[in-house]
Amino acid sequence: MAIIEVTNLKKTYVNDGVETPALRGVSFSVRAGEFIAIMGPSGSGKSTLLHILGFLDPHTGGEYKFDGKSVTDYSKQEIAKVRNKKMGFIFQAFNLLARTTVLENVKLPLLYSDVPESKWNELALQAIESVGLSHRINHESSQLSGGEKQRVAIARALVNNPQIIFADEPTGNLDSKSGQIVMDIIQRLSEEQGRTVILITHETYTAEHAERIITMHDGKIESDKTVERRHHAREQFIK
Repeated sequence: MAIIEVTNLKKTYVNDGVETPALRGVSFSVRAGEFIAIMGPSGSGKSTLLHILGFLDPHTGGEYKFDGKSVTDYSKQEIAKVRNKKMGFIFQAFNLLARTTVLENVKLPLLYSDVPESKWNELALQAIESVGLSHRINHESSQLSGGEKQRVAIARALVNNPQIIFADEPTGNLDSKSGQIVMDIIQRLSEEQGRTVILITHETYTAEHAERIITMHDGKIESDKTVERRHHAREQFIK
């Protein structure tokens, strides 16, 4: 079953009367449990596409269906609920609260959820353990390395048990060793937990963790290929 379907999707930005097309008619679907990498140079439209798919930005043409329902048929309240409950986000800049502990950072999405407060600690600790950072729960995020910060961001994205993970250049601010650890975790979410993952990257090495690579150029899909994964998630974490 397709969790995401986009048909002739378009996005045009208007600034001072000047129109700038970012997406020029993009069509594809994503099955539940797929791991897809979207590649392309700067300005190709890949981040714009991710923001639309993640309900962070509206499209201006075409159709986007999430879980079989057109996004235009969702109310603002439904959009907020889907984004909090069914989607998890990992960004290049981590977006953690600096003077806040790992545990408190990971618990943040639960503040806006229907989960009883009595379960917040348990769920956050499970998510932190899944990324190998149980030994850092009481550290402030400002005390962590870049790789550890991104692993906290992944745990935060997982704490609501989302259907789909959106990862926007998750290794962009990391050295190669930390980046590999982060990608191993993301791949494990797909392979072992069956989560749908949509990864935005400009790095071929990062994209090769996915099972399907969509390449974009000038707001259009240039290629859409199923590939053989070249890496396998490691069970061990470097502490």
